[in-house]
Amino acid sequence: MAHTFANLLTHVIFSTKDRQPLISRDLKPDLLAYVGGIVRELQGKCVTANSMPDHIHLLLWLPPSVAIAEALRIVKTNSSRWVHRKSAHRGFAWQTGYGAFSVSQSNAPSVVKYIGEQDKHHQRVTFQEEFVNFLKKNGVHYDVRYIWE
Repeated sequence: MAHTFANLLTHVIFSTKDRQPLISRDLKPDLLAYVGGIVRELQGKCVTANSMPDHIHLLLWLPPSVAIAEALRIVKTNSSRWVHRKSAHRGFAWQTGYGAFSVSQSNAPSVVKYIGEQDKHHQRVTFQEEFVNFLKKNGVHYDVRYIWE
């Protein structure tokens, strides 16, 4: 086959370092827009994004030539640098790891809705509970001793 055809959607979740509440209401819209711009530079698309003060959710479409690990390294490095330049958040940093979960095209609308309703969702569930639930739901094995590093 002469061409590569793919529709690779990934729900990505990662937190601020030590889950510190560093994403303020003022910072949030610009940060999400900046992250979307980074993804576009990678020839991808940020389908939707939302954050809480201590973590971010992204639904990404990336071309097959871009590995999720490389994309997130670039997103996290550049967005962190941007926050440092834009604001007084000198201590801003992202956690080292992330969660990445494949999403079928047929399930994309429900993931978009889920990401959009983060404020409502986190009235009932903490970030830590949410993240562990994602790991379990997706059959990802983890060691609780290392999950929050």
